[in-house]
Amino acid sequence: MVTLYHCDGARSFRPLWMLEEMGLSYELKMLPFPPRVFAKEYLALNPLGTIPFMVDGETRMTESSGICHYLGVRHGPTPLMVGPEDPAYGAFLNWMYFSDATLTFPQTLVLRYTQLEPEERRNPQVAGDYAKWFLGRLRAVEAATANTEALCAGRFTAADIVIGYALRLADTIGLAKDFGPNVAAYWTRLQQRDGFKRAVAAEQQAGVEQNVAPRVRA
Repeated sequence: MVTLYHCDGARSFRPLWMLEEMGLSYELKMLPFPPRVFAKEYLALNPLGTIPFMVDGETRMTESSGICHYLGVRHGPTPLMVGPEDPAYGAFLNWMYFSDATLTFPQTLVLRYTQLEPEERRNPQVAGDYAKWFLGRLRAVEAATANTEALCAGRFTAADIVIGYALRLADTIGLAKDFGPNVAAYWTRLQQRDGFKRAVAAEQQAGVEQNVAPRVRA
C-alpha cells in the first residue's frame, strides 16, 4: 500500500488527489508545516526534509508531479494518463512539468516573503514581482481553457490535477482574485470534482486524527 507524507495545503496534495481519483488504497501521514523545521525525525526518512514523500514498496519519491505520473503508470491503466500514442501526449507532459517549474515555483517565493519569513525579513517587492511572474505564466492556462473543460486530450487527466494544485495554492495565498475568467471557471470546475472533495476531506480528517494543526491561510 502507498504511504504518503503530507502537509496541509502543500504540493503533496497533488498525489493525494491522484490517489483519490484512482481509488487506490493509501496511508496518509500528516506533518506540521514546514516538516524540516517541526519534525526533525522526518529527516531520517527523507533527508531533503521536503513534502511530499511517497513510499510504495521499494520505491521512494519526493516530486509531486512525478509521483502522480508514477501512480498513473504503475497502478494503472487509468484515463488520467495520456499515452505516447495519443496526439495530446506532448501537451500532457508539458503541463505535468509546467505545473511545478513554472506555476508553483514563483508562488513559493510569494508565500515565503509574505508569510513564512520573520516580519523583519519579509519583502513586499519580491512577493509582488513573483506574483506578477506567476500571473503572467498563468496566461497559458487561460488560453488552454478558453473552449475546453480540461487542459488536454479532451478529458480530465493528471495534468489537471497538477495544474489544479497550483491554482489551489494561488487561492490560498490570495492570488485567485486576479485569475482570468477562463481560469476562474476552470478552478471552480476542479473543486466540484468528487476526487478533489475526497482529498480535501482526507487531509482534514488525517490532520484531526494525527493532531496536526492546519496551516494558517492568507
